[in-house]
Amino acid sequence: MRKAVIAGAFMLLVSASAAASAQAPAAQKFAFINSQAILAAAPGRVEAEAQFQKEMDVLRTQVTKLGDSLNTLQQAYQKEEVSLSPTVKETRLKSLREKSDDYQARVQKLNEQAQQREGELMQPILESVRKVLDDVRAEGGYSFIFDVAAGAFIVSADKNLDITDRVVARIKLSAPKAAATKPAAGPATAPAGLKKPPTQ
Repeated sequence: MRKAVIAGAFMLLVSASAAASAQAPAAQKFAFINSQAILAAAPGRVEAEAQFQKEMDVLRTQVTKLGDSLNTLQQAYQKEEVSLSPTVKETRLKSLREKSDDYQARVQKLNEQAQQREGELMQPILESVRKVLDDVRAEGGYSFIFDVAAGAFIVSADKNLDITDRVVARIKLSAPKAAATKPAAGPATAPAGLKKPPTQ
């Protein structure tokens, strides 16, 4: 999972929370947070990030082996190409194209598995943070809470409206309970995803 995905998901959570509790215009009260700082302090993040890295290492190893196998076949073909008859050459090229297509499909599938797994790891931590945000919003009487880390266009604001520290403090207070019920939460930032190694 990538920062843009995490920020987008976080912004959706904040927007949904705000929309569910919008009050009359005269009673509106606003605040803002920095979701990156909040996610960094969320309980279980370090453990979940380590788990995700461990699982990604397994997938990267699979991709590397597949890429090495394909490269070996391509190199063998290049060495023998000049001595091959047109018919054999066409057969070998067709086989290489099929194997290359299979490789690309496999890499795509592994990427999808990685994204799905990251989503599974992120869900508990996002739910925990959302609950804290809902509680802080309700207690503070805020109509909307903006996330400055998610690309909100706030060029100037009263720093007293920044409730990031308050949310972080509340999350830390909930850490023992969260750790007891859900030891593995999602990572604050997504490790680099699988990438297709260049083929020759």
